[in-house]
Amino acid sequence: MKPLKIGQIGICHEHASGKMNSLKLRPELFDIVGVVDDRDTQAAHIAITDLEPYAGLPWLSEEELFRTPGLEAVAVEVPNLDLVAAAERCLAQGLPIHLDKPGGENLADFERLRWGYEEQGLAFQMGYMFRGNPAMNWILDATRKGWLGEIFEVQGCMSHDYGGEEYQPYIGSFRGGIMFNLGCHLIDFVVSLLGMPTGVTPILKTAPGDESYIKNNCLTILEYPTATATLRACSREVGATKRRRLKVCGTGGTVEIFPMERFDGEVLRMELILRDDACDFAAGAHTLEFGPVRDRYEDELVDFYRMIRGEISNPYSAEHDCQVQEVLLAAAGYTHWTR
Repeated sequence: MKPLKIGQIGICHEHASGKMNSLKLRPELFDIVGVVDDRDTQAAHIAITDLEPYAGLPWLSEEELFRTPGLEAVAVEVPNLDLVAAAERCLAQGLPIHLDKPGGENLADFERLRWGYEEQGLAFQMGYMFRGNPAMNWILDATRKGWLGEIFEVQGCMSHDYGGEEYQPYIGSFRGGIMFNLGCHLIDFVVSLLGMPTGVTPILKTAPGDESYIKNNCLTILEYPTATATLRACSREVGATKRRRLKVCGTGGTVEIFPMERFDGEVLRMELILRDDACDFAAGAHTLEFGPVRDRYEDELVDFYRMIRGEISNPYSAEHDCQVQEVLLAAAGYTHWTR
């Protein structure tokens, strides 16, 4: 098993330090050659105070990183609105990328980037954090197998109370607010589960006491012929960071994950209720256990390694990634849904 020579462009994305820590978890897979400091960016970002995840790594300019002998891949972890431009520079270098979320505020720019990677046959992975969530992947698999019947309802909540007061104007720097910044993770899951919606209704509100330009209390409704998905995100919900949840209801059964993630050494659990026997499960209520899960990003980064090494094909097509971006921009109020 040959380690992949990988570098990271950027430390200003909200997930940047987490991705670096995840890469370090698997030294047998990833040889981290260096990191590019982007703190001089003019794009909106949270202040970076903790450099410990990058201790011992070379600090390189982007040009120096691209000139690194044997460089095989890049993790793009610049601020949200710098992501697509940085990814385009990687494409010009012929480098596979793990690109953090979301895919910018312009659909055409993202589509050009994503299909550019497809045309060149280069590995491309979007950093939607639930792609490695074992409980959510169980739901997708169970739905494809028909265990839950026909899905008619999805409820998802991505609210939190982290970041302090500085987080609110940061979210206000995006026209789509917190739905753009965090709702993308749930939209990736729902499009995987149900495909493209027939209707998208964004409801972008401001939490009490905040300036009106700060859309930090958001709801999006995705409509399907026989289903609805309601996705919420607010940055002012007390205690919400550990109370994120997901419920999926079908004619044959219901599943609920609460909390959606945990990395405290405890087991990730999901409640399942079946109308009839399905596979190895009897009709009735069950508690399914996954984990403990030690890291949010580890599994998806392992997939990234395997994609580059030719061990697996990309589980997410270019069409899917572009569809998620199209739904996201409508869900966050950038575009009007016309399908």
